[in-house]
Amino acid sequence: MKEPILNMESNLSNREEYSKLIVEIKEKVYSSQIKASISVNRELLNLYWEIARGIVEKQQNSSWGDKVVERVSEDLKKEFPSIKGFSKRNILYMRKWYLYWNEIVQQAVAQFQKETLFQIPWGHHIAIMTKEKENKRAIFYIKKTIENNWSRNVLVHQMELGLFGREGKAVSNFKEKLPTTHSDLAIQTLKDPYSFDFLTLTEKYNERELEDALVDNITKFLLELGAGFSYIGRQYKLEVGRDEFYIDLLFYHVRLHSYVVIELKTGDFKPEYAGKLNFYVSVVDDKLANKEVDKPTIGILICKSKNDMVVEYSLKGIDKPIGVSEYELTQVLPNELKSVLPSIEELEAELENL
Repeated sequence: MKEPILNMESNLSNREEYSKLIVEIKEKVYSSQIKASISVNRELLNLYWEIARGIVEKQQNSSWGDKVVERVSEDLKKEFPSIKGFSKRNILYMRKWYLYWNEIVQQAVAQFQKETLFQIPWGHHIAIMTKEKENKRAIFYIKKTIENNWSRNVLVHQMELGLFGREGKAVSNFKEKLPTTHSDLAIQTLKDPYSFDFLTLTEKYNERELEDALVDNITKFLLELGAGFSYIGRQYKLEVGRDEFYIDLLFYHVRLHSYVVIELKTGDFKPEYAGKLNFYVSVVDDKLANKEVDKPTIGILICKSKNDMVVEYSLKGIDKPIGVSEYELTQVLPNELKSVLPSIEELEAELENL
């Protein structure tokens, strides 16, 4: 069936209704301009919402088709030549956005309010509604963007890595070893698996090479760990009596107010790993943590693979809060290429000779 076209010349009623609509939209634009200095993004998105709502309601109650979008675009660009965002493509996005979120808000009123939408930029909204079709996932990424102040690129990266399906999924004993309010937040800091897609290692890499690569890419590693992690050091020395021990990686989580001990394993999880990490967490609790300020230290063991049932049994006899996750690599080079590829030092020397 051919889509009905808005015929202004032959239908006086249509022409009058359209005139009223465009006047209403223009008034909203002028009103939005006045308020923009107070809250640019919120007012812009509210304006987009109202433009889309007006168009959708007229299309639902009249015989107008999508051709009206093109006409609205032309008239708004003519009336407001200095304002960007009134292209046909963007107004179609507005309409799609309104329909997309109007349905979601109606389905999840208790969990989500329309005003929450207006806290992130327009480009973020386009990315979310383009990539996410399920309302729970869309709401999750809206809230995470607000919570972490993600740029659009970071948001897209997190969606592509499937953060929704990984966050809070690690095996841990946090509920048993931490107060409820603290354990809930601590659980959300864990991911399973962690994505180390920013690393390039050879097939037979060892734990030290994995640690080196993560520290060399500390900014990307912190992004993957999530908001709140502050890097303290690697191979952090602990002195117990006359013995010395070294933690792979030590962090402080500013939201949890806790030290975080991270141990790396390039193989399968083994029960003895939990005991060793429990020891490290105990020492950090005793020697580094400020009992008046800091919450209990937590431990995170990140290994190549694990049997969840084995992990659960291993954590039953552990005194300290510990979580166990896997990690994934997407870039692994054959070992024979290692000697062929130039080192960083060789590349730097080559550049200096240019």
